[in-house]
Amino acid sequence: MSSPVSSNNWIFYGLGIVFVLLGISFFLIPLLFNTGALSNVKVPPILLYVYNKGGFYFATSPILLIISAITVIVFIVRR
Repeated sequence: MSSPVSSNNWIFYGLGIVFVLLGISFFLIPLLFNTGALSNVKVPPILLYVYNKGGFYFATSPILLIISAITVIVFIVRR
């Protein structure tokens, strides 16, 4: 009898957990910048881009967006 969770599914579960943790971190990073806890931290803009305008903070990762776009393109081309 085989397990309903194969080894390939664990890869997707692991990636899901990584993406959830990234989402949580991108939610918390603007809050930490807003409180001043991360005001002295220098992060390369390719890893983290924080937009601040009138008290509105938005954080994203350009490298994550690039990887996501490449993944979508590869998925579409392989179909």
